[in-house]
Amino acid sequence: MSNDETVTGEPAGAAAARTRTDPTPAEAAELVRDGLDREALVTLFGRCSVDYEGRAASELGPGDRHLMLKPDGAALVHTDEGQKPVNWQPPGCEHSCRTDGEELVVESHRSTPEESLVVRFSSVAHAAAFAGSDPESLEVVGTEADLKERILDEPGLVEAGFTPLATERETPAGAVDVYGEDDEGRTVVLELKRRRVGPDAVGQLNRYVEALQRDLHADAEVRGVLVAPSVTDRAEALLAEKGLEFVSLTPEGE
Repeated sequence: MSNDETVTGEPAGAAAARTRTDPTPAEAAELVRDGLDREALVTLFGRCSVDYEGRAASELGPGDRHLMLKPDGAALVHTDEGQKPVNWQPPGCEHSCRTDGEELVVESHRSTPEESLVVRFSSVAHAAAFAGSDPESLEVVGTEADLKERILDEPGLVEAGFTPLATERETPAGAVDVYGEDDEGRTVVLELKRRRVGPDAVGQLNRYVEALQRDLHADAEVRGVLVAPSVTDRAEALLAEKGLEFVSLTPEGE
């Protein structure tokens, strides 16, 4: 088992990156504290439990997880699935680190409102601290709002005879992006996505269609159309299974 440390880069007299593989709790704690002192981005991966106390309380038993501590005070705990953290703290928190016997304990705390996130590592597979800067602001090009405006300006992009009647129309399942009717007077709901999408988007569209079918008169026909640049094979199969449709369209500028 190796616990060798790697150090790379020396911007402004401080190491840009420090990493350790299979560190002891003391070695990991030293790296984390050094990273926090340098206002670096600190990450840990290993076996840990997670406890939160604040507006509510939650506990996560032992599991392999990734913890990220950002210089602005944010803390994120990720598993190997999904894009969202399983637990998190917002910017403005104070991070701290200590050892407790054979465990590494990392805490993220804020006082307004009073809440804390405590992550206890029974083992750490990898620890790292990255010092850097990102002065650029994100310029978003080609949003779903752009896609919506493109359709409202030129409804024929969806199909000949399509007439938009409302946007963000509320249903029991949520707000429909674009609500309209086709040239035969049938209700059409559009779910818009700016990127390639999978089965989740199809499920969302299907819920809107079913909700409108319940709300409208019994013999009303509701067509659901997913509008996106492309869909996965699984999404295409699910569209066919649910009797939904797909139109390939991108926002302006993409």
